[in-house]
Amino acid sequence: MDINWREHLRWVRVQDRWMNVVDMGEGPPLIFIHGLSGCWQNWLEQIPHFARDHRVIAVDLPGFGQSEMPAEEISVSGYADAIDALMTEIGIDAARIVGNSMGGFIGAELAIQHSARVERLVLVAAAGLSIESIRTERKTGLRHRAENVVFFSLGHIASRSHQVALRARLRAALLLIVAAHPSKLPGPLAAQQVLGSGKPGFSDALEAMCRYPLRDRLEKISCPTLILWGDKDRLVPVKDAAIFEKLIPDSRKIVYKDTGHVSMMERPARFNEDVQAFLQEAPGEQQPASSAGAAAA
Repeated sequence: MDINWREHLRWVRVQDRWMNVVDMGEGPPLIFIHGLSGCWQNWLEQIPHFARDHRVIAVDLPGFGQSEMPAEEISVSGYADAIDALMTEIGIDAARIVGNSMGGFIGAELAIQHSARVERLVLVAAAGLSIESIRTERKTGLRHRAENVVFFSLGHIASRSHQVALRARLRAALLLIVAAHPSKLPGPLAAQQVLGSGKPGFSDALEAMCRYPLRDRLEKISCPTLILWGDKDRLVPVKDAAIFEKLIPDSRKIVYKDTGHVSMMERPARFNEDVQAFLQEAPGEQQPASSAGAAAA
């Protein structure tokens, strides 16, 4: 809250559209990609920490936050291409990529389709596997899972009223799907999260995730990969963490106890410590994966 974020925000022309990004710090490039109905503010607890020794880029994906809708139809591969194009525009050859939920899906796609761009990959409760069930449910006439409708509808309402997220009980209802204990999230932090809701890219992005297969291509990810998950994730089940770990060759997982879908907000100190250790590993070095002790983080 002490940072003048306007000093670090910039507009970048990407694929003939304006993309809103945070560009802060110096050092190896580190790119944060938010999830569905998200925005760059999802990483408020990470940007200052990692900007001490990285050049941190946090994006508003096309159709979200303050960024324009893309010129072409929204797709997962299109979002990966947009990150690739952004890197070209801002002079980055390769970067470490951190993505949450849909952002993890996009990060994985970037590592598959543009492998030279991704040095290390962090998947935070990544979408792409269990979302396959939505395709199955649609065959029976169900368009979305109930929790998706509830959460994103509440988020749309909250985006129209800043005070909703500042009140503990309303905040708990708003963030119940994504956080294990939403009332414990700081009010100002929670209030910033609703800025990503109610944006025009939501429906098309959800549709794009539902129709894009990922599972059978995960073996093509060749970079070291860290998989972070909460054991009480209500949006993307923790069982997906084990599947990602099994299918991505050079990967390992950490599961946080008593944590939901947004571990970067729920356990920022532990999250930052684990990601920092992963980024600092020498080639071939690997720290032991662990789920113990995270409840106290």
